[in-house]
Amino acid sequence: MQKRKLGNSHLEVSALGFGCMGLSSGYGPATERSQAIALIRAAVEQGVTFFDTAEIYGPWTNEDLVGAALAPFRAQVKIATKFGFKVGPNGERLEGLDSRPAHIKEVADASLKRLGTDVIDLFYQHRVDADVPIEDVAGAVKELIQAGKVKHFGLSEAGAKTIRRAHAVQPVTALQSEYSLFWREPETEIIPLLGELGIGFVPFSPLGKGFLTGKIDANTKFDAADFRNVVPRFTPEARKANQAVVDLLSTIAPRVKATPAQVALAWLLAQKPWIVPIPGTTKLHRLTENNGGASLELTAADLRDIHIASDQMKLTGERYPAHLQKLIGR
Repeated sequence: MQKRKLGNSHLEVSALGFGCMGLSSGYGPATERSQAIALIRAAVEQGVTFFDTAEIYGPWTNEDLVGAALAPFRAQVKIATKFGFKVGPNGERLEGLDSRPAHIKEVADASLKRLGTDVIDLFYQHRVDADVPIEDVAGAVKELIQAGKVKHFGLSEAGAKTIRRAHAVQPVTALQSEYSLFWREPETEIIPLLGELGIGFVPFSPLGKGFLTGKIDANTKFDAADFRNVVPRFTPEARKANQAVVDLLSTIAPRVKATPAQVALAWLLAQKPWIVPIPGTTKLHRLTENNGGASLELTAADLRDIHIASDQMKLTGERYPAHLQKLIGR
């Protein structure tokens, strides 16, 4: 798989990364540990060198899983993890955020132990904490970088003003936010800003939380533990209304001898050379399919057709329930 650099940094990773969250939480029951380890190692074998996790995934269990799976390959891969949500003493999710500098440093030490590594390649603030100045957050990560515990600083779902303020204290290597044909809002302000500042972009949910694969429709039933059950964009009515974007991909796919998912990923990669999507999956055949999108080159005509059609679509439903929506774009 081809490599890309995230912005002006020296952080070079595979063109597609692997989002590990779904192996432990979010989309239903956790994947059996040995199967999850095998899948992560299969990703390495297929050329993936960039793996994404977070303290809150599980909580804690995903970092432990990723660390164990990547231990034999640690020198050839990059691991990104995140801080900022509150976690109880027994690993239970708590309400609210916590990006106090002292807490950031505690999380870094705990993540290093769970990951079984000496350094975190990319350490993101998971969501902007309105109670802690972003300068303090950036300063704390800067100290972790100076201490050799972290190599690069990242933000997730941050707004333009926050990105600028953080970048002035400690250069931001990457922003991780949702971006796909299912959610193009970053094109308005965020992507131009990242280009200006030399910051890489790591789109999560690059397949629209599975919707752009074409395998989900208005009749699909999700597992009781699947968070899409509470996402407004995934109500049966919204899925039916949003089918047009899947129909678009399904029209392009046969023309380029690919699947809708591969077209969606290739479209993202074609937007900027410093964009590195991180699709996730729990299935080997989906992993292989997704990685095939990295070698698909869409023509200028293909990209034009996709843009013209996509520009005419008005998608239905917010991408988060209200209590999470308010954490976006601070």
